[in-house]
Amino acid sequence: MLSATKTPGSANEPEQPDLASDLAAFCKASADPLRLQVLRVLREDSFGVSELCAIFNIRQPALSHHLKVLAGASLVATRREGNSIFYRRAELGQRPELETLQSALFESVDRIELPAGTEQSLDALHRQREQNSRNFFRDNADKFRQQQDLIASYEQYAGSVADVLRNARLARHGTALEVGPGDGSFLLELAPAFDQVVALDIEAAMLEQARARAGEAGLNNIEFVHGETGHPRLGELQADCVVINMVLHHTPNPGQVLKDVAGCLAPGGVVLVTDLCRHDQGWARENCGDLWLGFDPADLTRWALAAGLDDIASVYLAQRNGFQIQVRLFGHRQSLKETKHE
Repeated sequence: MLSATKTPGSANEPEQPDLASDLAAFCKASADPLRLQVLRVLREDSFGVSELCAIFNIRQPALSHHLKVLAGASLVATRREGNSIFYRRAELGQRPELETLQSALFESVDRIELPAGTEQSLDALHRQREQNSRNFFRDNADKFRQQQDLIASYEQYAGSVADVLRNARLARHGTALEVGPGDGSFLLELAPAFDQVVALDIEAAMLEQARARAGEAGLNNIEFVHGETGHPRLGELQADCVVINMVLHHTPNPGQVLKDVAGCLAPGGVVLVTDLCRHDQGWARENCGDLWLGFDPADLTRWALAAGLDDIASVYLAQRNGFQIQVRLFGHRQSLKETKHE
C-alpha cells in the first residue's frame, strides 16, 4: 500500500510564511510617494484616520486604501481608542528577515521634506492638540488631584519614583528640573535633595498651585518658570536630574520633550520619566485631558534613543483599576560609556 506524500502547503502541514509574497508586499507599499509621506508623518507620533485625512487633504476612502497597503506590509501598526483607530509606524523586528530593509526604508523616509501645505497642516494639528490639553488643565486646575486619581493617584507611584531617583547614584545634586510639577507634590521630594530646583509648567494655574504648596512647606530653593520645554531658561540649565511625572501623555510630541530636556542635561545626569503603559480606556481623553492613551515601553525607549539617551533602569507598577505605570530612568549615552569605562 502506497503512503500519502505530504507536499508543502498541503492541508496536513501548517502554512509557512511566504517570504517572496511578504517582500513583494513590502516593495509595493514603499513604491508610492504618498505612502512614504505617511510613514514620514508617523515618525514620532500616532494619528487617527480623520487626522491623517486633514494633514494630507485627502478623502478617507483613498487614504484608508493606502493605510491598508502599509499595514499589510507590516510598516504601520494600529490601535483602537474608543471608536477610532490610530496608526503609528511599526516596530522593527516583527519579521526579522525584512528588518534590514525596514530599517533602511525608515531611515530614508525620515529625510523626506514634506510639502509646505502638509507641514502647515501637521503643525496646526499639533497646536490644536496642545491647546485642547491646555484648556483642560486651565479649566480643571482646582480638580487636579481628583482627575489624577481617576487613573493613578500620586501616592500609588510616588514612593517607587523616589526610590529609583535615590538609587540613581548621581555624582552631583546641584540642579533638578521638574517638567509639569502639577500641584507640586514631587517638589517636596526634590527640593531637599538638590541645591536648586526649576519647576516648569505650560499652564499658569497649575504653576501657581505648585508655588503655593512649596510656600506652605517652607521651600525657598525652587524657581518657577511658566512655559514649555523649548523655553530659553532650559538653554541655560545644566540639570543633574530631570523629572517628568505623568506628563508625556498630555503632550502632543513626547519625543520632542525628551530631546529638549536631554539638551539641558549635565554630564552624568539622568532623566526620570513616569507615565502610563499603553491602555484602551478611551474615556481618559475627555475626563483627564489625555492626548495619548499611555505608551508602549518601546515607544519611550525609541524616543529616548533619538534624544541621545539610553535606558538605565525600569520599574513597572500595576494599578487596581487596570492601568499600569512605567517608571523609567535614562542617561546620556556618552556619559554611560564613560562611566562603564571608568
